[in-house]
Amino acid sequence: EWLKGLGMTNSRVARFILQHPEVMRSSLEHSWKPIVRWLKDSGMTDLQVGATISQFPKLMSYSRKNNLKTITHWLKDLGLDDSQVVKAISKFPGILGCSLEKNLAPTFQWLLDLGIDRVQAAETVVKLPALLS
Repeated sequence: EWLKGLGMTNSRVARFILQHPEVMRSSLEHSWKPIVRWLKDSGMTDLQVGATISQFPKLMSYSRKNNLKTITHWLKDLGLDDSQVVKAISKFPGILGCSLEKNLAPTFQWLLDLGIDRVQAAETVVKLPALLS
């Protein structure tokens, strides 16, 4: 019922649970609600949160401090504003599951090494965040 409040239909909720039953071990009060609150505080609407969870259910088992905040701070350090960070996460929620050291930072550096300036590389991240994975 709680997931439906985020715009998820019965079929999306069922698919969510069937694809990643391990997330059901996470606590609603101590894991899920704080993550949803954090996503909303980051600027996402309920529908964007529901879509993000639908696309990337493993998100609900992540640590806000170790995964989510680290990656969003890194995205902001690239020069992205809050709305651009939300846009990148909405397009590719899996970015929150990528390793900063093994995937995100080296791939961003690769873009810079190709001669793409930092601003253009950051805009590319917003347009095609899956490129970093």
